[in-house]
Amino acid sequence: MEIKAPEFPESISEGELVAWYASEGDYVERDDVIADIETEKTTMEISAPVSGRVTSLKLAEGDMVESSQLLAEIDESAEPPEVSSVEEIEEEHVVEDGRHVAPAAAKLAEETDIDLSEVAGTGRRGTVTKADVQLAIETRAKELKDAQPDEAKATSSAADTVGKSRLTVLEKTGFKREERRVPMSRIRATIARRLVSVQQESAMLTTFNEVDMAPIQRMRAQYQEEFQKRHNGTRLGIMSFFIRASVEALKRFPSVNASLDADEIVYHGYYDIGVAVSTERGLVVPIIRDADALGLHQIEDQISEYSEKARVNRLPIEDMQGGTFTISNGGVFGSLMSTPILNPPQTAILGMHTIQDRPVAENDEIVIRPMMYLALSYDHRMIDGSEAVRFLVTIKEMVEDPARILLEL
Repeated sequence: MEIKAPEFPESISEGELVAWYASEGDYVERDDVIADIETEKTTMEISAPVSGRVTSLKLAEGDMVESSQLLAEIDESAEPPEVSSVEEIEEEHVVEDGRHVAPAAAKLAEETDIDLSEVAGTGRRGTVTKADVQLAIETRAKELKDAQPDEAKATSSAADTVGKSRLTVLEKTGFKREERRVPMSRIRATIARRLVSVQQESAMLTTFNEVDMAPIQRMRAQYQEEFQKRHNGTRLGIMSFFIRASVEALKRFPSVNASLDADEIVYHGYYDIGVAVSTERGLVVPIIRDADALGLHQIEDQISEYSEKARVNRLPIEDMQGGTFTISNGGVFGSLMSTPILNPPQTAILGMHTIQDRPVAENDEIVIRPMMYLALSYDHRMIDGSEAVRFLVTIKEMVEDPARILLEL
């Protein structure tokens, strides 16, 4: 039985095989995850289609993988290994604290005298992988090196002694001048390439406004407990309000919900809203599809689900394809104001920012209100400045009067 890479979408040309969870000769069960492939958008799990013994691995970790490329072969006629008891199986695959260990990792740990109980597992369900053991080996080697005395100090010249003495003082105070080089992940490389192309190929402008968040804050405080009880623990956040407000504004300004395809403008009759999610490996944008047909709790549920999948690098490619408009919330990191960059081929992106108490004029009086700056970046080739300003004002009006969202006013 041949195991092949999945068929990649047209937007993805290749991926990188970042991890094997099985070695040649290992017996695997059907649906066991045996490898991970990292593409420019997400990490794909490769599962065994049948139970059997792995007879051949066609690629090594770090190799590039093309769509539908052969990865490995499994002999499905092979019998599972015989063991005398359940205890022997557990001893072979599980360490003392109950975590699973990949066979290759267990073998390497035994050869290098690494205590598996002290190794953090980063594989699926906390499995200790070969890469985890290799990291433990490198960490141990570095600790041993740091603990060794510097023999060169005893034979250094008088001129060098002055400089080394200064360095020793700096090291004792925790000062270090270190460098490390790591290859750029495919996601980060793709982000870099797309951001540069947007700046070169679009006429991007940004318009700003600010919104009083007090009405939404009052609504959340008043209905949060009841909302959670009614919707199985789902919390009422602010992102769902902005998504619904954006949908209503997009209905009024179709060009903001459009995209550019060569020399043609594509006006979308649906509202698929991308929500930018930051991960350790870079920014990903899962799509809330048909957002106009979803309630606030359904939107919040999807955002939570996507955020969890993104955190563990298990966001499917299909969840990030398409999208007619994007929202990015830099406020969760404390950003007061920024200029979001377009997500091509979309024509606009909304940037949310941190909520900050500021003095504002209200009825000829100065009052303190929880204010948020909003930014709308747009492609001036397709959207006029007046249209962009009115679009952002529409969102402001709806957020400051949430009843407008429900009444579609």
